[in-house]
Amino acid sequence: MKSIRLAALAAILSLGAGLAAAEPGVSDTTVTLGMSSPFSGPSGIYGMQMRESIAAHFDQINKAGGINGRKVDLVTIDDGYETERTLANTKALIQDKQVFALLGYYGSSPTTEAMNNAFGPAKVPLVGTISGAGSLRQAPSTNPNNRYMFNLRASYADETEAIVNQMAALGLKNIAVFYQNDGFGKSGLDGVTAAMKKHNLNPVAVGTVERNSVDVAKAVEAIAKANPQAVVMVTLLKPTAAFVKGMKAAGQFPMFMTLSPVGAELLAQELGNDSRGIGISQVVPYPWNDTIGIVRDYQKVLGKQKDKYSYYGLEAYITARVVSEALKKAGRDLTREKLIAALEGMNNQDVGGYRVSFGPDNRLGSRYVELTVVGIGGKVLK
Repeated sequence: MKSIRLAALAAILSLGAGLAAAEPGVSDTTVTLGMSSPFSGPSGIYGMQMRESIAAHFDQINKAGGINGRKVDLVTIDDGYETERTLANTKALIQDKQVFALLGYYGSSPTTEAMNNAFGPAKVPLVGTISGAGSLRQAPSTNPNNRYMFNLRASYADETEAIVNQMAALGLKNIAVFYQNDGFGKSGLDGVTAAMKKHNLNPVAVGTVERNSVDVAKAVEAIAKANPQAVVMVTLLKPTAAFVKGMKAAGQFPMFMTLSPVGAELLAQELGNDSRGIGISQVVPYPWNDTIGIVRDYQKVLGKQKDKYSYYGLEAYITARVVSEALKKAGRDLTREKLIAALEGMNNQDVGGYRVSFGPDNRLGSRYVELTVVGIGGKVLK
């Protein structure tokens, strides 16, 4: 009897030790992931498109039995595209919600702040953010907090170089820049300036707008005075639309080019006929082209609802797929370090025709860029 009691006690102690050592956000039946993005305010539509795709993918995964026997539980919090709220949300997700990992963040300044002051110090990996900022792509050997940041999109430098190269090929030299006064806009401005220097050019005028604002009057005035041949807009949906309308009202009709975060199909809806001819760089494949595996899978998970297809939705779906693949590779004995190792092992990983590359000192993920243009009837053409 004594030996039986000792054996039972040892089993209980062993179970208790196992539970104490369990990773936050991981149970026998679930793994909990966290997401902070804008679900309200001027950028709310972006976050909602992202959340819909991510949730649809994990719902599909859960109905099929989960990943290594665990269902995925997604916790989302609205940050309104505000840096302070994103930081607070990240701390709440890690400390209060006890999430295992993070995914699907939005914005350069909010994500950089969260990385350096929340998930980086806490050693919680974040996969995928709608940002091409260079600060989020530094090698972990340069910034230890970057070890926990895994980017799945090309940088703003990649996007702006493609845009400037296209303009230079067309013989355009008088190029202005309209940018958002935050980490996103400044990073894009730096990218445009660097790309122009390669062609011995400099911006002929620069205008700016504050984050979450559509007060573009001063920017229109400053740029219109230069009578540019083209304008690169490093801004989001509402200020981009306001600027284009303002420039046309001022009798200015340059070539307008903007970056992927604007949301191509949303910009076309917002501007109507005024959107025709606007060029937009993209960092994921064309969401309406079902010849690519990842796009077919994305369309399938949304139930063939073509009106819901979007670049933001596809990018978020790719993010969820990469997280799922990494969780699967990390195995049943799941830890954050094993998830990081699984992600770092994705060297030229083919995710349905979209390739992702990471390594111990590489957080670039992808350099995929293609240019699109808004055509007749607001249709985005590649």
